[in-house]
Amino acid sequence: MRRSVQSEALAALMIADPAQKSVAVRALRAAWIAGELPRAGKAIVTDPVLVPGRPARPQMVSPDAVPRRSPGSREGYAALLHAVAHIEFNAINLALDCAARFWDRPDAFIDDWLRVAEEEAYHFGLVCERLAAVGHAYGDFPAHNGLWDMCCDTAQDFLARMALVPRLLEARGLDATPPMIEKLLKSGDADTVAVLHIILRDEIGHVAIGDRWFRLACAERGLEAEAAYREQIVRFDAPWPKPPFNTAARLEAGFTQAELDQLANQRPPPYRTPRKSG
Repeated sequence: MRRSVQSEALAALMIADPAQKSVAVRALRAAWIAGELPRAGKAIVTDPVLVPGRPARPQMVSPDAVPRRSPGSREGYAALLHAVAHIEFNAINLALDCAARFWDRPDAFIDDWLRVAEEEAYHFGLVCERLAAVGHAYGDFPAHNGLWDMCCDTAQDFLARMALVPRLLEARGLDATPPMIEKLLKSGDADTVAVLHIILRDEIGHVAIGDRWFRLACAERGLEAEAAYREQIVRFDAPWPKPPFNTAARLEAGFTQAELDQLANQRPPPYRTPRKSG
């Protein structure tokens, strides 16, 4: 395969070791910015990458089988950090898949998703440092694969990918992070709070990237974006956005107040239990 930004993104996606993957992501973005990598000019990924590169641990279980632990205990606190680390690791793979898969998008799309991949790798490293501070490492707790499952489900539809990964699943982090920060402030963990503030700041930008490309895809198809968003949620049987929303963060990321009001007030359709992850 001729070396290209898409082939290098796919190669980084398939690296199993998190540290090596992070190094590869930084090198990939630097090479792209320096103009050292051409575009592939054709599709190099046509099917869902069902199992990206990932370490042997954590054990993957269904979402319902992930143990619920109170963050008030040391073990529960470590499990909370582990869940954040797992989200960030998956987000690296999601961004790399975007860069490798959607070959016909403009250079600005590659710019955006390689930046996202590098920032997610940075976040992953920060959270792993906090995990190490409490005597744990990534892989010590079971995790589920819901985020990557949605990546596979939307692999053949660019509009659906932008709607349901950054704009739906990743946007949930905008709502979940402030309450987490509040709890950790009460426990006096200023170091982890500082990490979560970095993640929240950057994730607003990541959701905004997804929002921008989603709206462009809707315009290409002659669709009204906010109605199309709700239709994609129903079409893929995805979890309906659940208030309370972090309104300020979502508005900054591209949502409108009218859309948030409708999402909060519309009765969501029945949601089927996600399939078991492998």
